[in-house]
Amino acid sequence: MQRAYDHFNQALFEGALPACLITLQREKRTCGYFSHQRFADLDGRTTDEIALNPAYFAVVPLVETMQTLVHEMVHLWQAHFGKPGRGRYHNGQWAEKMEAIGLMPSSTGKPGGQRTGDCMADYAIEGGRFLRACEELVTADFRISWYDRFPAPEVVAAGQQCEAMQLSAAVGGGSTPAQALSVATSLVVRPTVTNGVVAASAANKSNRVKFTCDCGQNIWGKPSLRVQCLECNAAFTRVGRDSCKKPQNWA
Repeated sequence: MQRAYDHFNQALFEGALPACLITLQREKRTCGYFSHQRFADLDGRTTDEIALNPAYFAVVPLVETMQTLVHEMVHLWQAHFGKPGRGRYHNGQWAEKMEAIGLMPSSTGKPGGQRTGDCMADYAIEGGRFLRACEELVTADFRISWYDRFPAPEVVAAGQQCEAMQLSAAVGGGSTPAQALSVATSLVVRPTVTNGVVAASAANKSNRVKFTCDCGQNIWGKPSLRVQCLECNAAFTRVGRDSCKKPQNWA
């Protein structure tokens, strides 16, 4: 992320942005945020924070994560060189700077959304500076190395609907890192425990089937679900289908 910040600082802001702390925060309903002068050191110096939500890294194309980073960099630019709106408001100056660097402000993240407001997303402008900078950055040796194995269903759904899915792989668009890693997003599950049974919530709950274990506990889930009963220590097996009952280990 530091490498990406430095790259976009040079490519889109002429190297004018000061250094900041880039943190990872699991904030609900947000992909990232900017906080002016959030941190201080023992000498009394302060620095800004750009926070990114790592829950989205695996389920959106790489270019979408870069959009979030640059979106927050525009807030940082405005805090130092412009006039930010009150509170969370994304004002006209912020919107103009976004367009100038190749990102179109949109309250929906898609064409036709409001250009300013409290809750704002964006999408990349075809042929704009941002996508050209992404193409320079997204090379064989640039990647996000670590991904959340259990993104929430609503996070997966949001990733599948983002505009970056339509962009070229040359700029980091198209497929998500999860797909590149051969992880089907519809099968990504979050383990939970209910009445002594390890269960799972699938991102897509359609086409559910029944599973049972040796002690008679029943659960329903995707046909590919693999779970273990904590009461009898046996693996749940799909009803009406022969299956090995060797216990499965959760990571």
